[in-house]
Amino acid sequence: MLSELYSAGGADVAIKITPGDAGVLKLYLDGDLVYDKNAEGNQTPSLTRVKELKALLRERIAAKKAAAGPRAH
Repeated sequence: MLSELYSAGGADVAIKITPGDAGVLKLYLDGDLVYDKNAEGNQTPSLTRVKELKALLRERIAAKKAAAGPRAH
C-alpha cells in the first residue's frame, strides 16, 4: 500500500513508517487519521480501498497546491 500511495503522490508526499504492535496499520494525511486497519475489521486493505486512499491523497495534494498559488505547481 505504501508504494501505491507514494506513486500517487510522488515528490509531493513524505511517508513515515513507525513500528507498531500486532499488525497495527494506520494512515494519516496531514495529521488526520484516514485509515485504521483495526477499525476496518483488521483486514488488509482491498484494492478498492487502496484506490480510495490514493484518490484522497491526490485531492489533498491538489488542494494544498491550489491554496499555495501558482508558484507551488
